Amino acid sequence: MKPVSLGTPGSPAATRVLLLGSGELGKEVVIELQRFGVEVIACDRYAGAPAMQVAHRSHVIDMLDRAALRAVVERERPHLIVPEIEAIATAELVSLEAEGWTVIPTAQAARLTMDREAIRRVAAEELGLPTARFQFADTFEELRAAGRALGWPVVIKPIMSSSGKGQSVAHTEADLEKSWHYAQTGGRTGAGRVIVEQFVKFDSEITMLTVRAVNGTSFCDPIGHRQVGGDYVESWQPHAMSAAQLEQSQTIAKRITDRLGGHGIFGVELFLLPGDKVIFSEVSPRPHDTGMVTLATQSWSEFALHARAILGLPVAAIRRHAAGASVALRAAGDLKSPVLDGLAEAYAIPDVDVRFFGKPSAGPRRRLGVVLATDETSEAALAKATSVARGLTLRDA
Repeated sequence: MKPVSLGTPGSPAATRVLLLGSGELGKEVVIELQRFGVEVIACDRYAGAPAMQVAHRSHVIDMLDRAALRAVVERERPHLIVPEIEAIATAELVSLEAEGWTVIPTAQAARLTMDREAIRRVAAEELGLPTARFQFADTFEELRAAGRALGWPVVIKPIMSSSGKGQSVAHTEADLEKSWHYAQTGGRTGAGRVIVEQFVKFDSEITMLTVRAVNGTSFCDPIGHRQVGGDYVESWQPHAMSAAQLEQSQTIAKRITDRLGGHGIFGVELFLLPGDKVIFSEVSPRPHDTGMVTLATQSWSEFALHARAILGLPVAAIRRHAAGASVALRAAGDLKSPVLDGLAEAYAIPDVDVRFFGKPSAGPRRRLGVVLATDETSEAALAKATSVARGLTLRDA
């Protein structure tokens, strides 16, 4: 194993990381990298993003602009380029990697997972992983035909999107026009092709956090989660599942992450179905929003694991020390300068923590913080976190 050396920030020997996307997940990654003395440069499309607040320096750029992305890379000359979001000019990442720059986990992984068509074809057609039935549509008429073929209800998602943007469920043919319009206006990169999926009647959905490090692949305990409109609203760890489902989940997660390659943490989303069945849904080659619960439950959170893996360090063991849960704090409307109230009451309750991300502004449903709680069971922790979240208030300054 090649020895890992880390220099001092600001010195010629510094290890430099360029973070592309500076949200709350990136903020926690920066904090973990700072513990190793890594020099971090954070980028996002707006100033004052959460990760920028803890990085050594930052740049405001349109990361879908290939020239702007390349200019920052050539200026900062990072040892590692670390995408934190999907909406990046992935073709430029591929070009940069071909020139010798290191992209985490790989440029190909970033490209494939940004494109729902590409990653679904890899999973279902190349690897033969179990998935929901699906079709693609470029026009409204193709969407109508796909819906009729798959049967109602169907899930419609833009090919290029994330975090539920542009995603909806059409319960009947009459819902398709609204779903089509939302998919064309709500995606990360504008109008375009959509994926139409069979609506899966699952018992539950989980995230299998999977770590690829120099010493192999390892897994966090499964994380259960609930989404509303494609957005995570709560998660818990561990999620109860059968031994057969756990084995299948880890097998699917290893196969898809082996295909993507590189080092780091991956959030593999899976559906658990009756009869001990498991099917693949999506994968993110970076820390996952549902994994924020690991800030409370594990000795090394998903962010700590990601930092260690991308720096080339082995991950000898992943230990969960408690059952826990997370509940997202989301804006009810437009907030020009968000303020969080009710913290004293929250911290009067044992085994509760609150993270306020520090986003400079917010629109409706935007995630601004998270409540973390631990207890004897995941169910008790979730009840506690939910109760605390209800007592907190987000308002404008």
